[in-house]
Amino acid sequence: MKALPFKIPKHETSNIILQEDHDAIFYDRLHQHEEIQISLILEGEGTLIVGDTVNYYTRGDIVIIGSNIPHVFKSDRGIHQDSHMMSLFFTRGAFGNRFFEMEELKEVAAFFKRSEYGFKVNSHRKTIARFIMGIDKRSKLDILINLLQILKLCARASYTSLSSYVYDKKFSVNEGERIRNVFEYTMNHFEEDISLETIAFVANMTKNAFCKYFKKRTNKTYIEFLTELRIEKACQLLTKTKDLQISEIAETCGFNNISNFNRQFKKVKQHAPSHYKSQFLQ
Repeated sequence: MKALPFKIPKHETSNIILQEDHDAIFYDRLHQHEEIQISLILEGEGTLIVGDTVNYYTRGDIVIIGSNIPHVFKSDRGIHQDSHMMSLFFTRGAFGNRFFEMEELKEVAAFFKRSEYGFKVNSHRKTIARFIMGIDKRSKLDILINLLQILKLCARASYTSLSSYVYDKKFSVNEGERIRNVFEYTMNHFEEDISLETIAFVANMTKNAFCKYFKKRTNKTYIEFLTELRIEKACQLLTKTKDLQISEIAETCGFNNISNFNRQFKKVKQHAPSHYKSQFLQ
């Protein structure tokens, strides 16, 4: 099975695919698929890369990932030994090209618009979770009705976009493998000093060619992506550990000095690390 593009196993008589992932870690290879994905995180937490943006997922999150958006869940085994996720997959044309254009379904249009960037649901989560849980034990008609209820609630809910860049094309297998290798190396070595020469070597490209390639595929520079990944890891440590000083967290996440860490953290999160931590504790 190739990581990019990724085929969701589909029953030939079903237009809505139900999938339960329950293991030590989630599938941790960058991939994309035609189906829109609605996932409820039941256990586990870690880094979630969607498109061009580094995010964080944890228990109770409801995550929507749009069609053909490259993404990867990187489970944090240091925090949880169990990862459990329930997911629904479907395409916008699964029930006919004009199904979701019916006047009666105009209310869910916001769901599809938001899904183009991927989004995390911030409200109505308990109700949405109830519709997702146990859906595999329902009839096909009830599954469709539940899906429509989920789409309506997601369209009404407050939300946070997961990406800032709309992907309008599929990666080829070669492109997907190249960008996957870059993301995997970065996630596994972010605490080290990663030079552009090093990551260009991982991508099997010259430095100048890699910089242009990465910016074109992600709409940001590699250094911006690396910094965001380090900041997201720092956020996890700031909110999960009480015995580490901010300077120790900065060093753990790959920053050479506390001044640079404070400056980059404020640039990404609009708050100083100390303020971010105090807000979370409150």
